[in-house]
Amino acid sequence: RQNKYTGLFEGKNLIYIVAESFSEIAIDEELTPTLYKLTNSGFVFNNFYTPNYLSTIGGEFQALTGLIPNKSTLSTWRNGNNYFPYGLGTVFKNEGYATYAYHNHNGYFQDRNKYLASLGFDNFKACKMGLNINCNNWPESDVEMIEATFEEYMNSEQPFMTYYMTVSGHLNYNWYNSMAVKNKNLVKDLPYSDSVKAYIATQIELDRALELLIDKLEEYDQLDNTVIVMLADHYPYGLSIDEINELSTYTRDALFEINHNKLIIWNNKLNTITIDKVAMSADVLPTVYNLFGIDYDSRLFSGTDILSTTEGIAIFGNRSWITDKAIFNATTNTYVSIDEEINKSYVDRINRLVGSKIDFSKQMISND
Repeated sequence: RQNKYTGLFEGKNLIYIVAESFSEIAIDEELTPTLYKLTNSGFVFNNFYTPNYLSTIGGEFQALTGLIPNKSTLSTWRNGNNYFPYGLGTVFKNEGYATYAYHNHNGYFQDRNKYLASLGFDNFKACKMGLNINCNNWPESDVEMIEATFEEYMNSEQPFMTYYMTVSGHLNYNWYNSMAVKNKNLVKDLPYSDSVKAYIATQIELDRALELLIDKLEEYDQLDNTVIVMLADHYPYGLSIDEINELSTYTRDALFEINHNKLIIWNNKLNTITIDKVAMSADVLPTVYNLFGIDYDSRLFSGTDILSTTEGIAIFGNRSWITDKAIFNATTNTYVSIDEEINKSYVDRINRLVGSKIDFSKQMISND
């Protein structure tokens, strides 16, 4: 179904970013002003979750397929042989866009070059694959990746769709981490433990990369005509829950709220639109397609358009879940109502839905 947001961004450029270990706990008006700006204007999603499935590749899988991963399907996906008629690169090429994909670490690691090709990105650049940055650091710089790539697509005569997988926010969070060291002076006096300060320092690098990206879009007169979408691959699991709570504005638990995060869907001309519906990483792709007016078969995704009338849900690795109405802990087999009192029949129905989405996602990859 279409809705009032269908086609809102039709014909605009798209920059789609999966940000390594990004979390809302790193957002600070002074330290990370660009992240603050992008998460507090445009679409503002108050109940978005980035469920952690099997580290970075699991988060990237959700963001790029709209499906829910597991270990066996990720192994299959890595081969790059799956058919994705609604792959991000393929869809936008079919719409007449020039498409680009970049990663500032080894492009062969975990077969990223193969699975991005299956999604339609046939000109992927990364370390050891034509990306001209300092690849001897660990982790490498998001700022350097933007500096090395922006001219390639901002000079395009066609509308462009650019995908970035960042790496500057990667663990370990200590003073051996090159991005933490680079930005150490900006965090050294903060009242936090060293690991937390090191984490913030890595996220400052992401913030500076986004600042540079926006500056270049404005310089090339592309800012008003470009949409930036960004989500995390997972929460910063290089920090303990106690360290995460040093920065959190509320006490987070280690199952549900540790995954609570921000989703950025931003355009310079877009008025602020607040969305309170529960959503998850697998929902982002169908949401973007709807916003860009792209016809797609919603039956081929486990995620759904966040802006649709479908009830919101976030599904976690052990089959626990949150909807707009309730929270279910699969470990203890207990549930709590949120706004209105719900009963066991509601919980049973959502559990069946969760099982179906997980099984469906597996079958989509396993059976191509």
